[in-house]
Amino acid sequence: MASTEVKVPDIGDFKEVEVIEVLVKPGDVVAKEQSLVTLESDKATMEIPSPGAGTVRELKLKVGDKVSKGSLILLLESSEKSPSPEKPAAPKAATSAPAPAPAPATGADLECDVLVLGSGPGGYSAAFRAADLGLKTVLVERYPVLGGVCLNVGCIPSKALLHTAAVMDAARSLADHGVAFGELKVDLAKLRAFKDKVVGKLTGGLGSMAKMRKVTVLTGVGSFEGSHVLSVQKEGKKTLVKFTSAIIAAGSQAAKLPFLPDDPRIFDSTGALELKSVPKRMLVIGGGIIGLEMGTVYSTLGTRLDVVEMMDGLMLGADRDLVAVWQKFNAKRFDNIMLKTKTSKVEASSQGIKVWFEGEKKEALTYDAILVSVGRAPNGKKIGAEKAGVDVDAKGFISVDSQRRTNVPHIFAIGDIAGNPMLAHKAVHEGHVAAEAAAGQKSHFDARVIPSVAYTDPEIAWVGMTEDEAKNSGAAIGVAKFPWAASGRAIANARDEGFTKLIFDAATHRVVGGGIVGTGAGDLISELALAVEMGADATDIGKTIHPHPTLSESVGMAAELFEGVCTDLPPQRKK
Repeated sequence: MASTEVKVPDIGDFKEVEVIEVLVKPGDVVAKEQSLVTLESDKATMEIPSPGAGTVRELKLKVGDKVSKGSLILLLESSEKSPSPEKPAAPKAATSAPAPAPAPATGADLECDVLVLGSGPGGYSAAFRAADLGLKTVLVERYPVLGGVCLNVGCIPSKALLHTAAVMDAARSLADHGVAFGELKVDLAKLRAFKDKVVGKLTGGLGSMAKMRKVTVLTGVGSFEGSHVLSVQKEGKKTLVKFTSAIIAAGSQAAKLPFLPDDPRIFDSTGALELKSVPKRMLVIGGGIIGLEMGTVYSTLGTRLDVVEMMDGLMLGADRDLVAVWQKFNAKRFDNIMLKTKTSKVEASSQGIKVWFEGEKKEALTYDAILVSVGRAPNGKKIGAEKAGVDVDAKGFISVDSQRRTNVPHIFAIGDIAGNPMLAHKAVHEGHVAAEAAAGQKSHFDARVIPSVAYTDPEIAWVGMTEDEAKNSGAAIGVAKFPWAASGRAIANARDEGFTKLIFDAATHRVVGGGIVGTGAGDLISELALAVEMGADATDIGKTIHPHPTLSESVGMAAELFEGVCTDLPPQRKK
C-alpha cells in the first residue's frame, strides 16, 4: 500500500516552531483530523491534525525539532481513496483543534470562533465550556500561567496561608485541652514554598485541561483592534487574532491611594502574599474582607495590627451581629480599630512609616508596614474596548444583559469587569452562560442569590437578603438564630462562639437569606443558597435530616426554631 507524506500545513505567520509532543507512534491507526503532534511558538500552542485516516508507517520528526509549513511529519498508509492528481487534498484542521487557520486577508495570525480575554476562574471556565461545545477557542492571558488573580495572587494563595494560620492558632489553643507544644517556629521560606506549591498545582492543572480541550493559549497583553480583531503583545511582538465572538474576562486590579509614597513597606494584597517579612506593627487601610483576611495571617505570625476604615463598620455588607462575633473573638489581634476615619498623610523614613488620620483618631502613629486594601477597580479602560465599540463606564465597568452580552451583540463580558459583586464563583457561572450564548444556546444568568464569604477566623458567610437590608427596606420577614453554644459539635470543637441565622418571608415562610459566623461558615452557606434557589421553606429545611453531630445541624435547627419545634433550645411558641 502506498504511503502518503503528511506535512505541516499552512500555520499562518509561524516559522521554526518547536515540536513539544509527538502524539502518535509507528503502527498507530489514526482517524481523519486526529491530532498528530503539538507545536509551541512564543505566540501559541497548536496541534496538527491528520489530513486522513490510516496507519502511521514512519515518523519523520521528534520532540525538540523545529518545523515550518511543509516540514515532513510522518508517512501515512492511507485507508481512504487517494485524491485525484488534478485536485490534491489540502490538510483540514479539526474543528475543535487549536491549529490556527491560514492568515486571512486582514493579516490576522489566528482565527477562532470564540476568543476569551483573561484566564481567571471566569475566563478559563468560559474558554473550556466553549471548547466543550465544539467551538474553536483562543484564551489570552497576560501572565505566564493560567488562573488570573484568583489562582495566582488572590483566592488560592491567601487561603493556603489562612489555613496555616488557623492550624497555628488551633495548636496554641490546645494547651487548654491538656496538649501543649513548644513555641511555634516559622520558616518563611518554607511557608512561601508551600503557598507556591498549592498555586502551581492548580495552575498546572489548568494548562493540562486547556491542552486536552485543544484550547489555544496565547500569552501576552490583549487589546481590541476592532470589533472582530484582538492584538496580543508580548516582548515587542504582536499576534492578531480574528474572532467570531469574544468574551471579556479581564478582571480587576487593587485600587490605589495616590498620596501614598512608593516604598516596599507599603503594599497591596498581592505584595502581602509575597510574605517577605513579618513586621512588628502593621496598619491595614480598609476594613473590608481582603485586608482583614491578610491581617489575620500576619497577626498569627506575630504582627500587631491597626485598621482604619472610612465607614462606620468593618466588612460592610454582612449583618452587624455576624461581624460583632468576629470582632469580639479577634479583639486581641488589634491595638486600634479606627472607624469613620481616613488616612490623610503618610511619610516613610528609616525609622518607620508615619501616618496621620482625619476623623475620630487625631494623633499620628508609626508603623513598620502598611497593607492597602481599599477595594478593586475593573480593567475595562485598559483593553481597547472602545475600538471594538464596547461601552465602558467611568469606573471601568461594562454593562451586560442576562446573557452577558455587551452593547456589541457578539462580544460578552463576565466577572469583575461586568459589575459587582467581584467574586470568582459569580464569574464562573457567568462564563458558562456567555460561552453557551456564543454557541447559540438560550442560556441566561438568572441566579437568585450569590453567596459571600469572609475567610477570617471565625469565618463569616451570608447569602440573599440580610436582616439589615430587610429592616431598611421595610420587608416583612421572620428571623431565626440558632446559637452554636447549643451545638454539640461546636462545643466539642471548643469553637461555640458562632451562630446560624435564617431569614424567612413572613407570609410564606420561604427562606430568603441567611448568615453564618463560625468555623467552616463558608462551606455551610451553600445549603442556604440552594434553599433560596429552590424556594424551600422552613419546614423543608427543618425536616431534612442533618447528620449528628455536625455544624450543619445548626441550619436545620434554625429552621425548626422558626417553626417553634426545636427541642435543642428552651420551649418556643407552640405549633
